[in-house]
Amino acid sequence: MDAVSSSSPAGPVVTQLRPGGDTLAPDVFACVPPEAPLAMPVQSLTHFNRASRHKNILRHPALGCWLARILVFSGSLALTAYGTCEMYKVVEVGGVTLLKWALLLLFVANFSWIALACMSAIAGFLWLLFPHKPFLPPNSLRHRTAIVMPIYNEAPARVFAALEAMIEDVNASGLGHAFEWFFLSDTTDPEIFVAEEQAFLAMRARLGQPCRLFYRHRAKNINRKSGNIEEFVTRWGGRYAHMVVLDADSLMTGQTIIALAAAMEADPDAGIIQTLPLIVNRNTLFARVQQFAARLYGPVIAAGVSIWMGRDGNYWGHNAIIRTRAFADHCGLPVLRGRPPLGGHILSHDFVEAALIRRAGYAVYMLPNLGGSYEECPPSLIDLSIRDRRWCQGNLQHMRVLPAKGLHPMSRQHFMTGIMAYVASPLWMAQLLVGIIIVLQASYIRPEYFSSEFTLFPTWPRFDPERSLELFGLTMAILLLPKFLGLVLGLIQSTMRRGAGGALRLIASALFEIIMSALLAPIMMLIQAGHVLHFVFGLDTGWDPQRRDDGSIPFKDIVRRHRSHVALGVLTLVAGLSISPSLVAWMSPTIIGLILAIFLSWGTGLRSVGIALRRAGLLVTPEERSAPHVVARANNLASERACNDAESLEGLALLHADPQFRAFHVACLPRQPKRRGGNIASEWALADAKLSEAETVDEAISWMHPKERMAVLLDPALIARLALLPKEPRAPEAAAPAV
Repeated sequence: MDAVSSSSPAGPVVTQLRPGGDTLAPDVFACVPPEAPLAMPVQSLTHFNRASRHKNILRHPALGCWLARILVFSGSLALTAYGTCEMYKVVEVGGVTLLKWALLLLFVANFSWIALACMSAIAGFLWLLFPHKPFLPPNSLRHRTAIVMPIYNEAPARVFAALEAMIEDVNASGLGHAFEWFFLSDTTDPEIFVAEEQAFLAMRARLGQPCRLFYRHRAKNINRKSGNIEEFVTRWGGRYAHMVVLDADSLMTGQTIIALAAAMEADPDAGIIQTLPLIVNRNTLFARVQQFAARLYGPVIAAGVSIWMGRDGNYWGHNAIIRTRAFADHCGLPVLRGRPPLGGHILSHDFVEAALIRRAGYAVYMLPNLGGSYEECPPSLIDLSIRDRRWCQGNLQHMRVLPAKGLHPMSRQHFMTGIMAYVASPLWMAQLLVGIIIVLQASYIRPEYFSSEFTLFPTWPRFDPERSLELFGLTMAILLLPKFLGLVLGLIQSTMRRGAGGALRLIASALFEIIMSALLAPIMMLIQAGHVLHFVFGLDTGWDPQRRDDGSIPFKDIVRRHRSHVALGVLTLVAGLSISPSLVAWMSPTIIGLILAIFLSWGTGLRSVGIALRRAGLLVTPEERSAPHVVARANNLASERACNDAESLEGLALLHADPQFRAFHVACLPRQPKRRGGNIASEWALADAKLSEAETVDEAISWMHPKERMAVLLDPALIARLALLPKEPRAPEAAAPAV
């Protein structure tokens, strides 16, 4: 295939394909293709010219979307109104005090949140009851698509195996010529950096020529993942009409990747098309609970959200295809005014990018029934809380983006949903605390039966217990209805029912998941409430690489992380018993979850517990019972590569021992701007001094810290100095004979 070129103000755009050869030179040192830059201007949040919006080329029916919105939002409003009315009747007995008003307002905020989720699930359930046309693979594709996988200090064996499995699956379709594949590395660990290059060379040798696999490493991970993607677009975006963005734990079948490219070609008005990733490869109990819940309930909720979002949807940052030129023109992220955590670089960039490209007139939507899209999830509660802390900060930053000019109303709604996902936890906690204070007030503070105003009857400080119990039942029904609908759909669909081990095992697994979620919910409430307060008081979070393996966390770290949760649970139990046993019964799920926080976090993080449940046939998913080919292939390749990596040299030692690899590494280094006189990084200076003083390469390596080793890897002059060091100490010269 040759490329058909077209020009653009930002540089050459080479995206169309035609038969007749290949444009890539078989250069052993070419780790990236020829550059085709696109400008990516920073977008304004305070100004927007509506005349610049993309005008639709095709007509897109919107009646179904508007009917779904009417059903979901009017239903949510009706449920919230009814719940509010009932709650008011509960608290109005004996008069409504200031605390009761606070309780009512907090209840409305929390109840409206779960009402919207419930109505979305109902809409999704109704939509999934009817059959839908399967996606048929195209015979050809007109445009070139890039598949990009940003990586940051990940295990090379696993991420390279995943991309290799996807490449094989796409090539088997006969349409592999339409795709080029990129590893976009922001790795800062020197040993992993070298291992990535090794894995790239080995993978390219296995795939053979013509090779469409590339690897790029950034010396500085400016703006993290969004900056990684932006640097790709500004250097090579002009080569590609579309790009599929992956995460380091993503997997997609060849059929799904091709279907996304075909869908984008068929819809010139689409800016982003999102898939629904299912969770795979999980072994710990905590991760398996998430995996099962995502498989059983996820499609119902996602389908509901998809149909009322329509073409005004959202982007989750991975497992989606993006129109490259539209992304470059309209998705350059601004830096928020002020200091982190609420200012500075935007962390949750995906929501903002979706809002900006929708503002520009391009559609954003999901294909919830496409299938063939997979990801992984954190293996333990602590790992989830670490990831959630970063997501929480990013979502709270969206409060600064919410009033941006020109945004579509649905984009603002997505921002509100993301913010509420974390603000709901402190609101729930506040509702519990206000309720406890009211009960405490009624139990220990002498009530004022007769106010200063003349009344024939005293004012009794009490609630309506019968109506309160009915409202609690309604709240639990709305909270659990999405799970129940997912279970019903799973029992109807033979794939899910058989994949879970039959109807009885599916029901037992669903009940087990509900119990575990109820126990873990109060712990997550405190964790997320802590995150929100952390950022409200102006503390920033980092961007550590995600732990993706199934290794357990040391028990002492678990105790240190959850001891405050246990203490709060014990304190609540003691206080509740001293106030009212009925209060303890009402709060028992919260109290039990907090008191058992350490053991829940430890036990659910164990791989052995998760494996035991799988052997018992609980929490099993269809993808686990019969793994998709791309998942099984990626796992097999990862196991093979991990064994090979364990036997190879690492880092600077390999660079010293292998001249051919050293030449490749130096050839792939980006050109560094000329250093100003006197501007010397401390890591570079220390590495230079240690190389000068060391007598052997092993001695030099042992003296260097990771940042110093990274400085050597990024500097051709220091690499040349390293190569001159001997492996063994030089023998001392013989003394001259005495005269």
